[in-house]
Amino acid sequence: MKATLAAVEVSSLSKRDTLISILIIGLLFFIFGFVTWVNAILIPYFKIACELTNFQSYLVTFAFYISYFVMSVPSSYLLKATGFKKGMMIGFWIMAVGAFIFVPAALTRTYGIFLLGLFMIGVGLAVLQTAANPFITILGPQERAAQRISIMGICNKGAGVLAPILFAAVILRATDTDLFAQLPTMSAVERSAALDELVRRVIVPYSLMGVVLIGLGLLVRFSPLPEIDTEQETADVAAANSGKTSIFQFPHLILGAVAIFLHVGSQVIAIDTVIGYANSMGISLLEAKTFPAYTLTATICGYILGISLIPKTISQVTAFQFCTLLGAVLTLLIIYTSGPVTILGHQADRSIWFVVLLGLANSLVWAGIWPLALDGLGRFTKLGAAILIMGLCGNAIMPLFYGYFADLYGVKLAYWVLFPCYLYLVYYAFWGHRVRRWVDYP
Repeated sequence: MKATLAAVEVSSLSKRDTLISILIIGLLFFIFGFVTWVNAILIPYFKIACELTNFQSYLVTFAFYISYFVMSVPSSYLLKATGFKKGMMIGFWIMAVGAFIFVPAALTRTYGIFLLGLFMIGVGLAVLQTAANPFITILGPQERAAQRISIMGICNKGAGVLAPILFAAVILRATDTDLFAQLPTMSAVERSAALDELVRRVIVPYSLMGVVLIGLGLLVRFSPLPEIDTEQETADVAAANSGKTSIFQFPHLILGAVAIFLHVGSQVIAIDTVIGYANSMGISLLEAKTFPAYTLTATICGYILGISLIPKTISQVTAFQFCTLLGAVLTLLIIYTSGPVTILGHQADRSIWFVVLLGLANSLVWAGIWPLALDGLGRFTKLGAAILIMGLCGNAIMPLFYGYFADLYGVKLAYWVLFPCYLYLVYYAFWGHRVRRWVDYP
């Protein structure tokens, strides 16, 4: 029997089944976060080991996230053909292939092969995200969608707090600071040998990751996670969509996909550039590795506030609007403030802490966009979710802009790329999500 025939409606799930489903999806988001945010340490690591420019080092995020653009729509058809659970198992196994590709890449110290491995990991994640995001969005009342997404965000960003620190503990040594300082004075043969040894440290952790991902695929395949029927429409939605033949007839979705593109690009810049920004202030890599954790902790704080306040105290739309405005203000503070300050034992320019606080500003933006963009899509929900997931290629494109401007104008002024992103997000939060026809204007 095909998976689509075994699918169930959300309303038919018991509270127990709903809770189990949320817990399983929470585990998935933890895995997403761990695999994704380890890139924060990979970027400066590969920059040294493969002798790269800023722009070249941010190809890590490009290779990882461009896969979302390539794979998101095919993922929706894969899930339709196989069902959610088989599709997610396939996604995990594709990620495992990507992890194993790190072995030959490390043995040959070939950056292009590393990028291929990252691309494959991203392809698998695109399949998983296409399944998991609409799942958690519709798994309960719409007015509480931001709460559920915030809980998933805590799982995601909690893993992100751990990933760079644990990965750095595995691949970095206490003597590496001296090694990095000596590299420019070494002969070509000595430097090549030292860098070969450095880059081969990723073999064991990524081999273990591949094995774990294979096991997780089997776990999800045989879990009690139900198949969800996203093709059903209420009478009102069916009537509103009766004349719709294309996903592009939903302006609020397309505008939402642009918002996703800019939001995730802004978020990954805040997290994946903060180590390099700390390095520019004379902070060593061993010390700077904790800054992504600070940014992600700020995001988690935002999620907790969202869970506590939405919808009892404020609506998810109001929270979304506040976060977009805060992001724009913090970007200006990054650029226009300076001066030494000591916080949490780090002596750095005060502007870096506004980069950290972008984690708070970004916290409820994703949760705000998804339910608004998918509202009223009915039978177009899976394809609509795939379009939104395509927006994750913003993670691939935006850091390259940052890296390009960092090479030209410096790592601080490069943060100007964030400001127009937040201005568009302000537009979508206040007006864009209400557009239902292309001739409508706010």
